[in-house]
Amino acid sequence: MEKFLIIIASLALFVIIVFFILGYRSNSGEAYGLIEGRLKQCPDKPNCVSSEVLSDAEHYIAPLVYSADQATQVLPRLKTIIGEMGGSVQLEKTDYLAATFTSSLFRFVDDLELRIDSGQHTIHLRSASRVGHGDLGVNRKRVEQLKNSFQVQTD
Repeated sequence: MEKFLIIIASLALFVIIVFFILGYRSNSGEAYGLIEGRLKQCPDKPNCVSSEVLSDAEHYIAPLVYSADQATQVLPRLKTIIGEMGGSVQLEKTDYLAATFTSSLFRFVDDLELRIDSGQHTIHLRSASRVGHGDLGVNRKRVEQLKNSFQVQTD
């Protein structure tokens, strides 16, 4: 029984160390940016959501739509919401915003990217983990929270 507990404790310690290493690895890197004017497609892993590809039901999330009279407030509002959610804006352009979110325990870094289509009054979103395979739905929840906050401030 004692050997069994030592093995279990060793395995648990190993898993924790691996998670800390992955968290450290996720600190290097950056958002992909726009590729031919669009957000990068999600990889074949469940740790990413995007509004850019309708044909990818697993990763698809609806974009945000805003009215023409709100156009000048879109970027400031998005930056405020990201800050309130605990994110940090890394890059801002007139039609693009990149932010990072860091988990508290293992320090995993996720990228949130927003592409503003001013002609269609639409904000396309992509949120993805930098490392690992799954994310327990964190990226989808993050985008839904951002969308809800944006809509509340709009109403």
